[in-house]
Parts: sequence; structure tokens; C-alpha cells
Amino acid sequence: MSIIGNIIWLLFGGIFIAASYFIGGLLMMITIIGIPFGLQAFKLGILALWPFNSKVVPNGNTGGCVNTLLNVIWILTFGLTIALEHIVLGLIFCITIIGIPFGKQHFKLARLALTPFGFTII
Repeated sequence: MSIIGNIIWLLFGGIFIAASYFIGGLLMMITIIGIPFGLQAFKLGILALWPFNSKVVPNGNTGGCVNTLLNVIWILTFGLTIALEHIVLGLIFCITIIGIPFGKQHFKLARLALTPFGFTII
């Protein structure tokens, strides 16, 4: 079921979401300061490619000061708008019964888009 869900996800917009994350990550990596943010955008892009059967779990160093500082910077610059977009898309998908699994994936992406530092994708 997850393979079919991932294929439908890609066909109906997932590839465009992932491509926008990858392009944004490349643009962020132009400067040295933007490299950590670009890596997080790549993490979001990977999750946007195959969201079904993927889990977002905290890694061992979630409470570090650096992760907290980078998450605050991320929220103020990119994270809030990206998370709100995924929440709106998730709500739109949840209108129909068929769209509920896709809405759940957008909510998972919104959670990671808000604070990506300190989390890994399994």
C-alpha cells in the first residue's frame, strides 16, 4: 500500500514539492552560513519524495543549544511559512475520505518543516 501511495503522491504534486525543496536547498548552500539550512531543505525534499512508510524521529542530540538556535532562525526565516503551507494543503486533502492519507503526510511534513534540526527520517 505504501508503494502505491508514494507513486500517487509523486504523480499528484509530490515531485514538485520535492523539487522546490531541492532547488531551495541548493540556493541556500551558496553561502557557508546557509549550508546547514540547505541540508535541512534536502532532508525535507527526501521526505517529500517518499512520505509513506517514513518516520520522523528525534536523533540523539535534540536538546543542544546549537539545534535550538538554528531552529529559531529557521522558524523566523523559512519554517513558519512552509509549515503553514503544508497545514493548509493537509486540511484541503482531508476534506475527502480518499485524501486523508495524503493530508496526514502533509501534516508530517509540516511538523518537520517547522523545526527540522534535531530530527532524522527513517
